[in-house]
Amino acid sequence: MSDQLNRTNESRRQFLKNSAAVAGGVWMVGPTVKAETRSANEKLNIACIGVGGRGSANVGGVSSENIIAMCDVDESKAGKRFQEFHKAGKFKDYRVMLDKLGNQIDAVVISTPDHTHFHPARQAMMEGKHVYCEKPLAHSAWEIRQLTRIARKMDVATQLGNQRHANAGMARAVEAVQSGMVGDIKEVYCAISSSRGMPPMPKEFPSIPSHLDWELWQGPVAKTEYAPDYVPYKWRFWWNYGTGETGNWGCHILDIPYWALGLKHPTRIDLDTIPASGSIDRHRTPKSMQTRLEYKAENGHNAVVLHWWQGSLDSVFAKHNAPKYGNTLFVGENGTISAGFDGYKAKLNDGSEPKSPPQSIPKSPGFYKEWINACKGGPRSTCDFVNYSGALSEAVLLANAAFRAGGGFNWDAPSFKPQGNTKVSEYLRPDFAKGWEVDEI
Repeated sequence: MSDQLNRTNESRRQFLKNSAAVAGGVWMVGPTVKAETRSANEKLNIACIGVGGRGSANVGGVSSENIIAMCDVDESKAGKRFQEFHKAGKFKDYRVMLDKLGNQIDAVVISTPDHTHFHPARQAMMEGKHVYCEKPLAHSAWEIRQLTRIARKMDVATQLGNQRHANAGMARAVEAVQSGMVGDIKEVYCAISSSRGMPPMPKEFPSIPSHLDWELWQGPVAKTEYAPDYVPYKWRFWWNYGTGETGNWGCHILDIPYWALGLKHPTRIDLDTIPASGSIDRHRTPKSMQTRLEYKAENGHNAVVLHWWQGSLDSVFAKHNAPKYGNTLFVGENGTISAGFDGYKAKLNDGSEPKSPPQSIPKSPGFYKEWINACKGGPRSTCDFVNYSGALSEAVLLANAAFRAGGGFNWDAPSFKPQGNTKVSEYLRPDFAKGWEVDEI
């Protein structure tokens, strides 16, 4: 790891030496703060990468600490936070920021589009910085596996942006499942009721707005002509940049069964429904999909089939005569539990409602506070990459890979190898653009 870390630092120094982006990588630089060891009562020095949109909310979540640097490729979207935190250094290239202020930064918050999660998270953790990253952690399953390995080796505090994990109602749903009130769970259905996807192909290609660095926005992916159809939000429904509604909502919704059942890596990923002709598009994410992930018995649960759909669960609730509630249905041997972020409704096979179990899951101090405490030497956060959210995020993107490959595959998680579908490998690991290549960890 030390040789790898040296290569990374040398690569960054070479980039800063040779690239004309150095001069353009800074919007403006404010005062700096000297880094030092943090105790539980001292504030962290935090850098935020992506501070518009969802990033603005994350800035607010960690604003109790010292925000000493902000980075965004869009000066207009970042403008409100740039003005509010006027003393922080302002950058548009995170590599320049880490080079100039790296020895002062304790932790990094990453809230950029999916395709630009991996590189800043990788570099920050390899430099020993703690990382909070928005879901679905990265743009491909390979990237997620790499980040999980680095987090483990560098022993840094991490947290995936599954903010609803701190909801009291979600904890009550988990307690209900774990209490055994409906017996062993053999099947789970999860869905996001949405038809977003397959946006129209771009037809207008105006000049790049002066407030946006389009080259840096694209970062490690193949370069294309600027179009308003991609930014500031529609990128989510283009495979080159986003992961569709699966990446957008999958980590949130599958968080419920993953937590309740202690799931890790699936052994089989498949399609519940073969996609209609034309619905698998090379460039755009779908309007609907129905996938299935199979898990072997382990961690105290029996073999489980987990269905992840982009679409409605109405037919499933009706089939199992279950209360229509939330976005998840647990099917047990003695009844069902319909669950969501705010609670659950249970029904036994005889039509009665079981008694709620006693509360056993401690109240969260706050989702951001969990990570901040972990950065200062406290307990690991509930959605840290190594013990929880890495496997969850990976499973979400494996479902996308099965859809894009048009069929299922067996999954050897320890060796990170698919079996039975040669096409799926194309969607597991990206080909980074020149200058963004990295060594495998």
